[in-house]
Amino acid sequence: METAIIREIQKEDNAEVARVVRDILIEMGVPKVGTAYADTALDRMYETYDVPKAAYFVVEDQGRIIGCAGIAQLENYEGNVCELQKMYLLGEARGRGLGAQLMEVCLDRAKDFGFESCYLETMPYMKAAQKLYQKAGFEYIDAPMGDTGHYSCPVWMLKSIQ
Repeated sequence: METAIIREIQKEDNAEVARVVRDILIEMGVPKVGTAYADTALDRMYETYDVPKAAYFVVEDQGRIIGCAGIAQLENYEGNVCELQKMYLLGEARGRGLGAQLMEVCLDRAKDFGFESCYLETMPYMKAAQKLYQKAGFEYIDAPMGDTGHYSCPVWMLKSIQ
């Protein structure tokens, strides 16, 4: 029986979300520079997403956060495009369909906000994530959009959401 729930982030989740994201990035061998690991927002995710047209969600299972993802306007880009941001799942959350559910929640909110497309960046060796993104309708694009500051993430994908 599935016990996990997806809910919006709360201020008291900040420290646990930062720990989960950093633990996963270390597990995946992601560079600490030029990726989400170095983002100053990582320690205050509730406040970062407590702005118009942004939302961040956590996956909670038995009182513990085991995954997270958010949606917000694509930085330094003129256009009605959001970015799927900081989507990470601990090993115990993978293979349970939670990633697809979490992404659907984010994309539904992006659509509610009126965004036309959703962009994401990832690492080339994160094949399982890319498979999930493709299944949801994301397609590879040849160059980055906007300027997220994540210059160490060389895989870019885009999906129409309208």
